[in-house]
Amino acid sequence: MNVRLINTENKSDIKKFIQLPFDLYRNNHFWVPQMRSDTRYLMDRTSYPFYQHSSADFFIAENNGKTLGRISAISNSRFNKTNQCNTAFFYFFDSIDDREVSNALFGAVFNWARERGHDRVYGPKGLLQGDGIGLLVEGFDQIPAIGISYNFPYYDNLVKRAGFQKMFDYYSGYLDTTIGLSEKVKRVAEKVKKRSGFWVRKFNSKKELLSIAPELRLVYNSAFSGSEGFSPITEDEITLIAKRMLSIADPRLIKLVYKDDKIIGFLFSYPNICRGLQKTNGRLFPLGWFHIWREFKTTKYMDTNGIGIVPEYHGLGSTAVIYTELEKTFHEFNFDFVETVQTREDNIASLGESSHFTMKWTKTHRVYDLDL
Repeated sequence: MNVRLINTENKSDIKKFIQLPFDLYRNNHFWVPQMRSDTRYLMDRTSYPFYQHSSADFFIAENNGKTLGRISAISNSRFNKTNQCNTAFFYFFDSIDDREVSNALFGAVFNWARERGHDRVYGPKGLLQGDGIGLLVEGFDQIPAIGISYNFPYYDNLVKRAGFQKMFDYYSGYLDTTIGLSEKVKRVAEKVKKRSGFWVRKFNSKKELLSIAPELRLVYNSAFSGSEGFSPITEDEITLIAKRMLSIADPRLIKLVYKDDKIIGFLFSYPNICRGLQKTNGRLFPLGWFHIWREFKTTKYMDTNGIGIVPEYHGLGSTAVIYTELEKTFHEFNFDFVETVQTREDNIASLGESSHFTMKWTKTHRVYDLDL
């Protein structure tokens, strides 16, 4: 068995890297594939905006021509500059249940990181802000939210055996749509809108949303600046993130909160089309598009994985406005299941605000770190 760095200009190498999880999770009822074209694009150093400022490499473990595992090593210069650290990430970790294979993969990441002067590795964390983060450690009997990872239960043991320790957990769960918000919260939201001049903007087209991507970049960078794991988004990255977001979005589910003509908060919700994605085998053609389209029309699941408020407006009632709009959304479009996605365990404010709804936290994703 050997681990090697793949050549991202070699179609055969790229195919091996992409194909592994399709083989590992074949017939698994919960795993959802990433579109193959998206992964290929992510590995394209000439086009993908991440490589304008940072670097990443990709490894596979093989034995007699059979791919046993894969992993990526990432050096995000904007993250390290913003957070005044010298950290590398790992991502795309997939492996058979074999400690020798996983240790060899992580060993390749450690060596790669040391060669670049990094003193710490953590992950799983992707190339762009907004990529799904963490390893699933609870909730293996549930379909994931859009863009959020699913993995076998044994992955946690393989990561810890490589020397990693838990850094923090992210919780996801379902709110009870039959109960909803209290009348008190709704009254607060209406009073805040009248007193503070907050108003909610809704959208009918993807073109309309894409046109305000530059504004959203500034708001996103402001809302999450200073939070653990944050790195500012570039103009090219927000364009990519917006297009990726809109590929799975219904514009009517996305709402922005304004103060006069300034965006101060956002609510991003999406129809969960994972059951349709499972039927695509990671390809839009010949019939993948049809399965996705049909799931858009029939799904009763909605994911909410983007709620943010600009820091200067925290504590002024803006969150009551956001959550009132969330309730209006799932009632208007008749979603039976609404998942709030990946709230960090120490984000007491968000957990407290979520208690405006009756919540059941059902999934846990874990981020690990290791000092080199």
